[in-house]
Amino acid sequence: MVGSDPSEIDEAPSDRHGDDGGVADQDGGPQSGDAAPELTNDQSVRTKPVEADLDVPLRRALADLDNLRKRSEREVARARSAERVDMAARWLPIVDDLDRAIQYAGTDDGALVEGVRAVLDHALSLLAGLGFHRFDDIGKPFDPSRHEAVGVLDAEGEPGTVLAAVRPGYDAPGAILRPAGVIVSRGPDG
Repeated sequence: MVGSDPSEIDEAPSDRHGDDGGVADQDGGPQSGDAAPELTNDQSVRTKPVEADLDVPLRRALADLDNLRKRSEREVARARSAERVDMAARWLPIVDDLDRAIQYAGTDDGALVEGVRAVLDHALSLLAGLGFHRFDDIGKPFDPSRHEAVGVLDAEGEPGTVLAAVRPGYDAPGAILRPAGVIVSRGPDG
């Protein structure tokens, strides 16, 4: 700028300096070797609402994830319980067959009968260990939630009393796996 006014020459170099006195590149930003300018209080105040805006969705996402984990745990526990009940219910006819085999054997104390009795005892202890206890409730009042009446007899005693169990029942934790098939007293007068 030869032949220019000296005031113009003084302004040109000042356009190339940043606010902190550093030299700016052609775009007006700090040169690559210079440190980034520090944020002023006004600039840091402006970033706090952005952080707060990000905090709310993050907390919601974490809460949703926690709820999903809890729901999944409940569903898995429910499915395991239902499968356990289903398998125990499928096992009951085998236990009934073992029980009938021992009844048909009568007083025979042969090795085969003792073996079947041992298998039945093992099966019953396995069911009891899983929470499915056997019951027949002979001598107790008939309870339609625990018993299935398969017959009625005229007998001495209180009407509605369980006289015999044709098929034992099994209770499950909080429910009945299978009601007992029972014969109920009608009473002496019928």
